[in-house]
Amino acid sequence: MDITITDTDQTPPVDRGYALSIVITTFRGHEDVEVHLFRPNWQEEELAVYDWQQILGDPIRKDREIDPTGSRKVLVETFNSSEKDIILEYLENRYASRLKSIKVSVIPFPIPMGLVPLSEIPQQKNIGLIRFDEIPNYPLNFPFHGIYDLSRHNQSASSEQEPFI
Repeated sequence: MDITITDTDQTPPVDRGYALSIVITTFRGHEDVEVHLFRPNWQEEELAVYDWQQILGDPIRKDREIDPTGSRKVLVETFNSSEKDIILEYLENRYASRLKSIKVSVIPFPIPMGLVPLSEIPQQKNIGLIRFDEIPNYPLNFPFHGIYDLSRHNQSASSEQEPFI
């Protein structure tokens, strides 16, 4: 399993900002499925503690009024440094044989306004969630989920499929 931690000259201007993704070798009949991890919930008060004027940048579309709510949620869905380290260790210990890679990076700041948070992407035929906190024997004291899109990945040639969980 390859672990890539992208160094950046920029440290997050707040206590959050770490994004993680994994690539599952075989998942639901598809090969090398990329899964983007995120915090599925947070306290509303958390949104009030940040200086959004410094965190949010220009809108991604300038031809209409942009609601900054989605971009704010993009930030609170990311992980802090401690959570990032805990998840990384958990994935390495529990899923090393089933993961092709883990990627860790800091999201770019300022965050453009008009983004859609991962938690608001609707599930469809090929788009789904892995709720890690609902997997038996989940040991962490905070939840995290992962979103995937099977339409972006080749179907597996192998007829034998080990379940990810």
